[in-house]
Amino acid sequence: MKKYLIIGSGFSGAVIAEQLSKNPDNKILILEERNHIGGNCYTERDKETNIMVHKYGPHIFNTDNEGIWNYIQNFCEMIPFVNRVKSIYKSEVYSLPINLHTINQFFKKNLNPREAKLFIENIAQKNIVEPQNFEEQALKFIGKDLYEAFFYGYTKKQWGCEPSELPASILKRLPVRFNYNDNYYNNPFQGIPKEGYTSIFEKMLDSENIEVLLNTKFDESYDLSGFDHIFYTGPIDAFFNYKHGKLSYRTVFFEKHFSEDDYQGNAVINYADPEIPYTRIHEHKHFTPWESHYKTVYFKEFSKETEEEDIPYYPKRLSKDLEILSKYETEKEGLEKITFIGRLATYRYMDMHHVIGEALEIAKDFI
Repeated sequence: MKKYLIIGSGFSGAVIAEQLSKNPDNKILILEERNHIGGNCYTERDKETNIMVHKYGPHIFNTDNEGIWNYIQNFCEMIPFVNRVKSIYKSEVYSLPINLHTINQFFKKNLNPREAKLFIENIAQKNIVEPQNFEEQALKFIGKDLYEAFFYGYTKKQWGCEPSELPASILKRLPVRFNYNDNYYNNPFQGIPKEGYTSIFEKMLDSENIEVLLNTKFDESYDLSGFDHIFYTGPIDAFFNYKHGKLSYRTVFFEKHFSEDDYQGNAVINYADPEIPYTRIHEHKHFTPWESHYKTVYFKEFSKETEEEDIPYYPKRLSKDLEILSKYETEKEGLEKITFIGRLATYRYMDMHHVIGEALEIAKDFI
């Protein structure tokens, strides 16, 4: 018999547990500090409206990996869903990502794809050869006007600093299109689980070989001697009790509101004006268009620095963070029987399909 300890029950921990549990000789214990499984992907029915709510913000599953798409459907019925994000800037509603409609509407033109591409090339800042930060990357891509309209204010609110302080790599995930495609994602497989994400985790962890302890926080006092291996999915700096300093994250919090019928007519609307304190509003009935609800619930999303009691969301990865991270990486190399896995334990931005793919590969190699 092999005994394994997994810290955290998000996708990293749940996938590892599900894969290890296929061997009846493996016994898996999961420690989860929250009062529920599923990490930030947790969903629940709102008591007042019965709408399925993504408690920690919207999660639209999307991937270009058919194997991961097939794997997740072992635990749910995935309903196709296209995320069509809108952005409000100076009281005008625009389509995101920036596409041909956005360009024509913003500049009051009637350009075809070829003309629009040439137009953007002419307004982009050609003197920037190798962008050194987010702002330079945006100016090189789309020029000053579009950058200031759709990225400057939103990014400053989201990250709590000037975009010129952020790495250029953040913007590389945001495409510019010269057609009228307003699908927020490029990946061919996109959907939302019919019964919400929590049911996926319930099925993944439904094994006699898996025990889950909720409301149980892992710290350095926990006895690890009885386990053959440990999989850690929490913050890497917390594992080492912040001995080299804390890594910086942004976190988000939500202001909940109710309305009748339909509040904004779309799942997600960004607010790009810097003077508006929230970054976006998400209305969760639009994530389940196959359901019918008269009332509606929506959330204004705010961003701030992560404090001690907050849930870390987005690693900032500023230069000082990377210096601290390198020290923890060195510490990690000297440990045996411990695998650091997932967004927090590796201090990287990762989408759901990246997390699942990494966990499947690690489990395969480990087994």
